[in-house]
Amino acid sequence: MHAGPINREPAVDHLVEVWTSVATACDRIGPGQWDLTTDCPGWTVRDQVSHLIGVERMLLGEAPPPPLATLPDHVRNGFAELNEPWVEVRRRVPGNEVLAEFISVTGRRIHELRTMPPEGFDVRSWSPVGEVPYRDFLATRVLDCWAHEQDIRRALGRPGGRNGVGEQAVLDRCEGTMPFVVGKRVAPPDGTSVRFIVTGVLGRQVTVVVSEGRAVAVTANGNESTTTLVADQETFWRLGFGRIDPARALAAGQVRVAGDIALGHRVLESMAFMT
Repeated sequence: MHAGPINREPAVDHLVEVWTSVATACDRIGPGQWDLTTDCPGWTVRDQVSHLIGVERMLLGEAPPPPLATLPDHVRNGFAELNEPWVEVRRRVPGNEVLAEFISVTGRRIHELRTMPPEGFDVRSWSPVGEVPYRDFLATRVLDCWAHEQDIRRALGRPGGRNGVGEQAVLDRCEGTMPFVVGKRVAPPDGTSVRFIVTGVLGRQVTVVVSEGRAVAVTANGNESTTTLVADQETFWRLGFGRIDPARALAAGQVRVAGDIALGHRVLESMAFMT
């Protein structure tokens, strides 16, 4: 997917890994499989790939399609409004052509990034999480593309792409957002502590403590938490990315709550920060 490398910026390597896995997931699937629904409301497998194409075409400096006159119900914010025209114009394009376009566009992006001067990755620019160095912006592309890859793989019944740089980035983002979830969305009283136990190859424990109205992540000190949530790493990120309904996850035993059950349920219902 790329010609001879000129720089070896890790963020670019991570994009290559994830984009290659996306292409592999969609390789030689049947025409009907492109129309399978995914965990993203309103989007099929084809739509997921079309979205990834649209973002990279914008980053290549290409003009977007005209805005939609009528927005579908699943479009609920400004980012989604920007994404949807790129998706809409490909809804009647055969899936194999969409995949070929994805491979071509990402190949162009990799060439552009490989030939970028190393100092270019230090330049601060816009990103969904604020103004950051360009390499950090690319990290947000890694986690976004990997999440959509998993949407595609779940719809197709083609598991893969797990426990690599994409999932690491997604889990790190979820871990880093839990203080916001607990402190701002749930806003329990001072002294409350919420422990997230995430199991799996990339598992981790995250304890969030509320003090003086602020929630911060702390190193677990062995004290019993007010409430504890236990989930495998896939369930954890799918809750954070709004890919699974909390009630369904509880009913299926994919997440367990101990301690203050009511508080634990409130935290679960507030975990979806990226949809």
